[in-house]
Amino acid sequence: MSAFKNDNFNERLSTAANARKAALEKFRARPGPDDPAVLERQAAQKATAEAREARIAERKAAREAEAARQAAEQAARVAQQEAEAAELAAHQADAAVRAAALDADKKARVLALAAEQKAARDARYAARKARRR
Repeated sequence: MSAFKNDNFNERLSTAANARKAALEKFRARPGPDDPAVLERQAAQKATAEAREARIAERKAAREAEAARQAAEQAARVAQQEAEAAELAAHQADAAVRAAALDADKKARVLALAAEQKAARDARYAARKARRR
């Protein structure tokens, strides 16, 4: 059988100390804020952010232009409908005037015909009376 080793705690302490040292060395090895790689990465991030803002502004402008176009189309449709309604009202008024004129003309002809027929009937009646005398 193997002998009992009591240095297990000491091994854990040294392993933890080595891990702290490795983390400290990794932190110290990190590039500084004036390192060219860091500056390049920051410039790339800034360019990406500016491009994103430009795309957002472009989409907003496109939405506003589309809304303005739709509003103009709606206004044009309303104006066209109003013009058509006015034209229809004018046609209806013209038709009503023509119908009234035709009615008046027809009534005048009917009255003239009735008067003419009455005059002819009266003339026949007067001729019959004159023949009897």
